[in-house]
Amino acid sequence: MNVVEIMGKLEELGSEQTKKTFMNHGASGNLFGVKIGDLKKLVKHVKKDQELALALYETENFDAMYLAGLSVNPKFMSKGTLQNWVEKADWYMLAEYTVAGVAAESPYALELAREWIESDEEMIAVAGWSTYANYLSISPDEKLDTDEILTLLHRVEESIHQEKNRVRYCMNGFVISAGAYVKALHDDAIRVAEAIGKVHVNMGNTACKVPVAVTYINKVEERNKIGVKRKTCIC
Repeated sequence: MNVVEIMGKLEELGSEQTKKTFMNHGASGNLFGVKIGDLKKLVKHVKKDQELALALYETENFDAMYLAGLSVNPKFMSKGTLQNWVEKADWYMLAEYTVAGVAAESPYALELAREWIESDEEMIAVAGWSTYANYLSISPDEKLDTDEILTLLHRVEESIHQEKNRVRYCMNGFVISAGAYVKALHDDAIRVAEAIGKVHVNMGNTACKVPVAVTYINKVEERNKIGVKRKTCIC
């Protein structure tokens, strides 16, 4: 299939109800409103065609961009392409999931996470925190810089409640990821989670809630899953 055919299929699969739901979460009007489950059914038509996946992201249609993130091969992504992707991510579903998931599995994961975290642009900063959190969830502990992660945990503890809205959400997620996926940092993450307490984020016209980090990490521990890594963070 080519871009025109995929876009036609996306338009067929879209619905006004799903479009409304996505817009309540912050999406712009450039979307058809395709359920994520239906997008995943189209991956087989795109996955082995890297150029097609990249072209879909360039349409700047949310459904096509999300499908691109599900289909692209992160190992073959250039740093420049990932920078382009994050600059085009105009709401959190793209920044925190599509871009961050692909970046975390790319050769530039830490380089870009560190750079993006420092951005004054909210969506770029959230992509940075989410990229690093995702990287923790898939990378062997021996590849991790625990001193750097401890420094970031301390930064979260000191500044989370003064940060931009979605940055607060992703910082909270970073604490959860450190506590759930890195055994050596579990106790440190729990301490930070207890210190920051409940994190308030404006979730817009939705019923979504911010997970309480200490509660979430404790539930992972109850399932004896601390330190168990994921195979992929692209979903």
